[in-house]
Amino acid sequence: MNAILIVEDNPSDLKLMQRALRKSNLSNDLATAIDGEIALDYLFGTDGDEYRHPLPVLVLLDLKLPKVDGLEVLEQIRKHERTQMLPVVILTSSKEQEDIVKSYRLGVNSYIRKPVDFNQFVEAVQHLGLYWLVLNESPFQ
Repeated sequence: MNAILIVEDNPSDLKLMQRALRKSNLSNDLATAIDGEIALDYLFGTDGDEYRHPLPVLVLLDLKLPKVDGLEVLEQIRKHERTQMLPVVILTSSKEQEDIVKSYRLGVNSYIRKPVDFNQFVEAVQHLGLYWLVLNESPFQ
């Protein structure tokens, strides 16, 4: 089963997301990228003619990332035929209206502000996983 790609530079938030998704009993592997450059390499890196990684079933993407920011990662995802229909959920602490508008203009599927409360954060991530991996009909099935 293909992985969920979590793109998050905050180690605490990353661990929380991993824990919440595992608690949801989803069978998907969890791949991680701590910056935008690593995320793009995961999605588009090749060994000759072959991609190094299968396409993930979902990308959980933070906006404020080192090296390549989340909006640029999203833009690259939407530009390539391989990934243009890949579900991408922005999961960020940014409350900037400009970030929300840019994200939707670039084709994000959902924009969620990270809850500050620990339990709410865990619950939000669990709901995300269940919705996108159980309820949502994917074009890749």
